[in-house]
Amino acid sequence: MQKVFADAASALDGLLFDGMTIMAGGFGLCGIPENLILAIRDSGVKDLTVISNNCGVDDFGLGLMLQTRQIRKMVSSYVGENAEFERQYLSGELELEFNPQGTLAERIRAGGAGIPAFYTKTGYGTLVAEGKETREFDGQMYVMETALKADLSIVKAWKADRSGNLVYRKTARNFNPMMATAGKVCIAEVEEIVEVGALDGDEIHTPSIFVQRLIGGVRYEKRIERRTTRPREVN
Repeated sequence: MQKVFADAASALDGLLFDGMTIMAGGFGLCGIPENLILAIRDSGVKDLTVISNNCGVDDFGLGLMLQTRQIRKMVSSYVGENAEFERQYLSGELELEFNPQGTLAERIRAGGAGIPAFYTKTGYGTLVAEGKETREFDGQMYVMETALKADLSIVKAWKADRSGNLVYRKTARNFNPMMATAGKVCIAEVEEIVEVGALDGDEIHTPSIFVQRLIGGVRYEKRIERRTTRPREVN
């Protein structure tokens, strides 16, 4: 099976449709599939439900798809760096399903593992638990959370072989590995593609069985969302 495609647009060909659910890997602006996001924006597909830890910033990442009004609903954990997200949500233009961050990660992992639901203490007694089943275990109250799955997962890895085995680099190994398992189809974009056998099996984070399509990204800005450095002290 040929998995390597020439570019993001060709890798997405035949997969996009209005009203679909897309999982997009990354944490803040770290480890986001920049080329695939741009290609989805340029496709014009609309009424999307997007599952992602956050929604980029106003002029980069998933924030670009907010500008074009292609996203109908976000399933997220943190949205505080995007003014357009705030405006659309408060005006009723954008639906939002908030999740505690660990709960979001586990819902995605459960979706990839075939686990339909699980119980967690996080959120019990808060707005997060409204309308959800609760149950007592060993004297503690828990909230039932359902798994998350998607029509398409788009992830960013550092390196892949031509069969689709993926290696992530440092902090970019965030939501990407679990999202790769939870989509009906997974497209990975990577910085380097090597031949089969070139990767040490112990280095592989996502096995190729979860990856259906693969592209080599043409450019990466790798923006820093919030720079927090300070001047060096001079001795």
